[in-house]
Amino acid sequence: MDTVVMPMVGKIVKIDVKDGDRVASGDTLAIFESMKMEMPLVATSDGVVKNIQATVGQVVEADATFCDIE
Repeated sequence: MDTVVMPMVGKIVKIDVKDGDRVASGDTLAIFESMKMEMPLVATSDGVVKNIQATVGQVVEADATFCDIE
């Protein structure tokens, strides 16, 4: 299982997946805003998304878990 973490502090502006979705490495999981720029948060491996731990509008700290990929 891989854990996808936030690379920096940011506000979640869009979540493109839900628990149970199958993703491939490099797929966009969410869009976050940091330093007035929108950036994608991408899957780190192929698998199934589990345990999404953020919501749209939430400010998330650097290295905080976004989700697991099983």
